[in-house]
Amino acid sequence: MSELTLIIGNKNYSSWSLRPWIALKQADIPFTERMILLFDENWDAEISKVSPTKKVPVLIDGDITICETLAILEYAHELYPEKELWPTDQRARAVARSVSSEMHAGFGALRNHMSMNIRKDHTGRGMGPGVAEDISRVSKIWNDCRKNYGQNGDFLFGKFGNADAMFAPVVSRFKTFGVELDAVSQAYCDVVLNTQAYLEWQSDALKETWIIESDEID
Repeated sequence: MSELTLIIGNKNYSSWSLRPWIALKQADIPFTERMILLFDENWDAEISKVSPTKKVPVLIDGDITICETLAILEYAHELYPEKELWPTDQRARAVARSVSSEMHAGFGALRNHMSMNIRKDHTGRGMGPGVAEDISRVSKIWNDCRKNYGQNGDFLFGKFGNADAMFAPVVSRFKTFGVELDAVSQAYCDVVLNTQAYLEWQSDALKETWIIESDEID
């Protein structure tokens, strides 16, 4: 098996990069990390060399290039099925894929008004149109998954997996914007924020000095 290379963007801002990174790291799957600074003067030239979509994240395995976060997570699951990145139970696995796909495709208001920015504290801000509804839906997903499938651990389906990786940037956003949550959702956020993988990502993000003005709030 060849060594995996994961191409990511700046850790402070790149929510999509966090998703496969935290999944691989938390599952102890070996990979090499390579960062390309988002939207700096060399962005187009560098990203064009490794990503046909000119987006991150990208997973490279030998002569195979996998774009799109869910595809990367699926590939990791197939390479390392023993890591159980998707639940072993068929019904739980179907729900995990469903909520992960919903996260991948939806929650536009939350994304637009509460961009990921680990270095900042924006408590009380970001509540633009539609954000409250997105927060409510996320909380409902988390409560339902914890109640119905999470009895054997602290994560959405018990053990940390791809569904948790998909929601990890939302957890980060909720921390940055000081979002008030119900007890189950807050407990879940606290668990994710204290995983070894997230703490490592956060530590690296806090050391970064690059600024993306479009992701900053005045």
